Amino acid sequence: MVTGAAPISLPGVITAHNPAWRTGMGSSLREGLQTLPASRGAVVVALVDQPLIGAEVVRRLIAAFEAGAEVAVACYGGTPRNPVLIGRAHWAEAAAAARGDLGARAFLRSRPDLVTRVECGDIGRPDDVDTPADLERISALVRAAEAGVAD
Repeated sequence: MVTGAAPISLPGVITAHNPAWRTGMGSSLREGLQTLPASRGAVVVALVDQPLIGAEVVRRLIAAFEAGAEVAVACYGGTPRNPVLIGRAHWAEAAAAARGDLGARAFLRSRPDLVTRVECGDIGRPDDVDTPADLERISALVRAAEAGVAD
């Protein structure tokens, strides 16, 4: 987990503090990749403002990696979004390409030969919470889903 405005430590969680967080996701991606132990074979990069992406999406990316994918990208209705899984062999290249608020996007676009698309539209949604209106819209989706489960 990479933090920005304030360093945070959680038991059992590898954390990194990015003092340059204001420069965008690129610096956070670089900080996170530099912090991971050498024993890790891959990293899943997920964004905190996408609450409708659940653990099953991450499981699908990991399954793709275990089946031989070097880089796996969650897709929703065929459109690539987040999260993404990047195998260790490509961390340096991903970090070098990470600039501003693009995170891993420049790396992914420059290396389409590496990318395995993993459809996840049946189990998650990539909606961002960037505004109060976004939060209300996503909250309404969650309430509707919970009401459907309770019926």
